[in-house]
Amino acid sequence: MNSYLLEVQKWYQENKGKFEHDLQHFEGHAKEAFSRIIAQFENTFANAAREYIDEEHISGLVEEVYALYEQNAVFERSEGRQPFVPIGGHRLPPLPYSYDALEPYIAKEIMYLHHDKHHQSYVDGLNKAELKMEEARQTGDFDIIKHWEREAAFNGAGHYLHTIFWEIMAPNAGGRPQGELLQAIERDFGSFEQFKEHFTQAANQVEGGGWTMLVWAPRSGRMEILQAEKHQNLSQQDIVPLLVLDVWEHAYYLQYLNEKKDYVEAWWNVVNWPAVADRYQKAKTLRWKLA
Repeated sequence: MNSYLLEVQKWYQENKGKFEHDLQHFEGHAKEAFSRIIAQFENTFANAAREYIDEEHISGLVEEVYALYEQNAVFERSEGRQPFVPIGGHRLPPLPYSYDALEPYIAKEIMYLHHDKHHQSYVDGLNKAELKMEEARQTGDFDIIKHWEREAAFNGAGHYLHTIFWEIMAPNAGGRPQGELLQAIERDFGSFEQFKEHFTQAANQVEGGGWTMLVWAPRSGRMEILQAEKHQNLSQQDIVPLLVLDVWEHAYYLQYLNEKKDYVEAWWNVVNWPAVADRYQKAKTLRWKLA
């Protein structure tokens, strides 16, 4: 198996017990679908040594797992279950597609290093920070709590933003959004073309390493475009990211060298607008008192 399939196999084995436990909380079609997915994972990896494994099929199974959990979130809450990540228990999510799926726009080598190395480092850093802060609470020694708070902010923001980043890209994507998302973009930015130019220029002008984000602002009741330098800086804490673009050098330098503008322009070809629209549909229901 190649490195992508090995990563998915590792992810499945780590979560197998959780999947089998959670299966009993699904109902009807969702339960049948989840049972089928688990059976397909088991069959695929059991025969991995002697059969060719279709990467597209595997990535489809991963996407189905995430979709089923998302669709049954309300049911989980109604059952009184509160799924949460334990302190120091964050894990690297597998890519929902193969490493080379976004070529020629983003090279296979970049995706491997970006996901398996850089993103993993944020997960490890966040887990360490959370465990150190738990230790401080238990011992009462808060002498260096400022350091661990900074580590949690930096690595946690890196982990969460990268998780969104993988989800809002897809092979054979790009183009323009449709439906209500397009209407909202036109309402808040004048036109899709004006939005795209604004987002592109904001990405090109991020100083140092950081991100550009389309966000939903519950306080103002509309979408905005923000820059986030070093993940946690220059951000507005009351917003919900919808579309994010990583413009740190590790996201493009191996392929585009110092031509960040070329990377940003190429990136529009892999934007997964349906995933962005799904985030928008959920985010727009969150409204705070206008301020």
